Amino acid sequence: DEYDPLKNGVASVSWLPSLSEQVASAKGGIPAEIRNGAEILPLFPLGGMVYTPNSEHVLNIFEPRYRQMYTDILMNGSKRFIVSMSHPEKEGMFATTGVIFYLNDLKEVSEETGDAIKYICNHRVTKRVQLHTVLNPEAWTARDTYLKVEATILDEGDDEEISGDEDLKDNDIYKSLVGAISDSRPKTKEEKELSKTFSNLVEKQHELEEDVRFTRASVETLAVAPGNGGDGLWATIRLWQSFIEQRLVSRQNEMQMEFQEKLLAYLKKEKGISDKELPSAIGFDDLSPALQKEVQDLQKRMSVELQPMVLESTLAIQKILEAEDHTARCELLKHFVESEKKRLETKGLLKGMFAPGGGSGLTVEDDEIKDAKEEKDKMVADIKASLEEAKKDDKGGDNVGDSGSLIMDDEDAFQ
Repeated sequence: DEYDPLKNGVASVSWLPSLSEQVASAKGGIPAEIRNGAEILPLFPLGGMVYTPNSEHVLNIFEPRYRQMYTDILMNGSKRFIVSMSHPEKEGMFATTGVIFYLNDLKEVSEETGDAIKYICNHRVTKRVQLHTVLNPEAWTARDTYLKVEATILDEGDDEEISGDEDLKDNDIYKSLVGAISDSRPKTKEEKELSKTFSNLVEKQHELEEDVRFTRASVETLAVAPGNGGDGLWATIRLWQSFIEQRLVSRQNEMQMEFQEKLLAYLKKEKGISDKELPSAIGFDDLSPALQKEVQDLQKRMSVELQPMVLESTLAIQKILEAEDHTARCELLKHFVESEKKRLETKGLLKGMFAPGGGSGLTVEDDEIKDAKEEKDKMVADIKASLEEAKKDDKGGDNVGDSGSLIMDDEDAFQ
């Protein structure tokens, strides 16, 4: 059988027992002895997002228990806590491999926000960490304090140390030294294979004129070296994470096109609205019963078709995060890049089969089609804005600034 690291779905990732199970078996309190090399650290659950080393993130802190957590890590001087992916289906269950968030900067904003938000905090992800057990699982339901875990910070031999106090990443001399060492180091077999596979994917993306694709220039600058630096593999892993997020958004936009065409036709025909008068947004109650059903059907389709894509992309990054070493990470990322290339090859074959005249199936858009797309893109932006607003309203925990999930690693990596 062909190797598939995600063949078992959610079970492909390692999880701690659920907190409800741990409550039933917990002895309570801090143990008299902990594992050799382990530490007791706070756990801050931030949902199903996977965070990777050397990325930066902003959190808005308002819940009392997490206000206390920040006070504690400032008072004890550690300035760090654990973030681990939450199980997509089972509440109170977390991945056994997480990361360390190191607090770089904290701003008190109680007065400006009327105490709605206590702190705005900037963090840098420094290391991977292995979670062993949650020491106070009852706090999950009581919500009177934050979770504490016994965990081991993974000190990887091939990774440069990231210092939270000394901002070495902005030191030009340091970067030059690291760069010189990396440039002189020959690539391993796994690194060469990953680079070649990535190059083949980029060529296939350009051949099919994919909406979301890497630039050809990104092939030459692909980071595959060990370590957390700008030329390290983690930079490419974050870039890949950004790519699959953008591909997901693109697919979502495609699914909305059909409904948008019907909505535009309805507004023009039934409401007598011209192109220049099209509203920036329209309420659900203003739609006809038929269009309301279309909206509900679209939501169901998006849930059925997009959710597995979201889950697969998240599990892929988590699987890489829990990989044993640099070589294993190279091999896993190569597998996911190769899988994407195979998907495009299949797409290309189907395109060729069904294109008029049996040609390539690629067409040049005329001005009328472009104008229609601009209208649709505008409506997509409005829909996204509404969805983002809804997400903010639905959040029960502290807000996460997702600077780490944007395409910030290499501005020229995508087209």
